[in-house]
Amino acid sequence: MERVQMADDLSFSRIIQGLWRLADWKYSDKELIGLLEYGLELGITTFDHADIYGDYTCETLFGKAIQKKPELREKMEIVTKCGIVLESPNRPEHKSHHYNTSKKHIIASAEQSLKNLQTEYIDTLLIHRPDPFMDPAEVAEAFTELKSSGKVRHFGVSNFKNHQFATLQSFMDYKLITNQIELSAYHLENFEDGTLNFCQEKRIAPMAWSPLAGGKVFSNEDEKGARLRTTLAKVAEEIGAQDIDEVLFAWLLNHPGRIMPIVGSGKKERIERAVHALRYQLSRDQWFEILQSSMGHDIL
Repeated sequence: MERVQMADDLSFSRIIQGLWRLADWKYSDKELIGLLEYGLELGITTFDHADIYGDYTCETLFGKAIQKKPELREKMEIVTKCGIVLESPNRPEHKSHHYNTSKKHIIASAEQSLKNLQTEYIDTLLIHRPDPFMDPAEVAEAFTELKSSGKVRHFGVSNFKNHQFATLQSFMDYKLITNQIELSAYHLENFEDGTLNFCQEKRIAPMAWSPLAGGKVFSNEDEKGARLRTTLAKVAEEIGAQDIDEVLFAWLLNHPGRIMPIVGSGKKERIERAVHALRYQLSRDQWFEILQSSMGHDIL
């Protein structure tokens, strides 16, 4: 498995396992351990969480499984996120849906994640969404305290635009190491608005959520998805890919921005196909053919 150097003392697997839907999979601890071990055998060592996933349950489900086989922890990098507050029976103190990037909330969230995940440290903590009420100095203070205590090794953001990233970075004494953003052949916003270019400028490898566009490419009800699906099927035949999902992953992996797609499925065959996508080389003609199919018109 190809690896991406995120910091001097940290690297991620190029393909990342996402745990957003872990609660929906209804796996037993044994089944989840089997899935994690399967991913590790394929070279997937980076696992993506957020405190809110599964209505605040996914981290705990993961931690329970890891506790039964603790030697797995040292083979993986754990990423989690905080900053979104949801009303939930699992968090009765929450009175409304909002963002909270106060120092108190970030530290409390990180410490709760440590308990849920049953680990002594988090490899990377991300602010989940840009907070219009954010005090970047407070965020930097929270990060510094968590880093100094050894509870979190590195920090990043998710869904931040360039100015938001730059503002927070300006208050910090060390680098934010990633920005987790939506990237797919279907969803082009972060290609078109300069977010991906900014990551390249700052030498930051982005994590890509929803690389399969939430299934829109597979839906007959979506005109853009149907148009893109036809092109992907053509390219799949040309490169010998098993299915169009491999082409969708390959389209991101072939980009020079060191994009790290997050696989959100708990099915072994889908995880394996994402890993298989690493072997495909798209020609520039093929890459742009997919882009233009998504855009619905020729490039300018």
